[in-house]
Amino acid sequence: MTLVNNRTSFERSYRIEKDAKVKERMLLVLNVVYHGKIAAQVAEKEIHRSRSWACRWLKRYDEEGIDGLKDIPKSGRPTELSVDDMEYRIKTILRESNQGWTTKQIEELIIKESGTRYHHNHIYRIVRKWGFKQKVPGKVHVNTASKEEKDEFKKRPARFLWVPNIKKKTLT
Repeated sequence: MTLVNNRTSFERSYRIEKDAKVKERMLLVLNVVYHGKIAAQVAEKEIHRSRSWACRWLKRYDEEGIDGLKDIPKSGRPTELSVDDMEYRIKTILRESNQGWTTKQIEELIIKESGTRYHHNHIYRIVRKWGFKQKVPGKVHVNTASKEEKDEFKKRPARFLWVPNIKKKTLT
């Protein structure tokens, strides 16, 4: 009787679950624990996952219940730039200049000011977090350039400038 009650409440939880990963794990548990199917067959044939994946999630369900099927939050690597003076100084330099900054220039500025080296993809994330936006040059009609200019244009790498994301206020 309790297995049937648990099954109905588990099925109800399965139906209202929003996270696709958790729902997939719940489907495994529902088929193995409540429907009596073999874990390896459910994992490989129905869910298209490995046996070890199924065993890991069934074990977590046995130990922790439905909460064990949810992902454990991960902290990630802490930033090396201090939130104090260094970050403030770099943001101030970027904002006060009247020019745009390329990602490479920002990378060199961060290295010069803090001694910390970041990958250019991470610099992109940092600068976005600081409130800057990318300013991409507008398109120029291709037929207006000469063949030499077109060839020179093709050889240059794409460059982006970073400018402060300041919205203009309109007068009412």
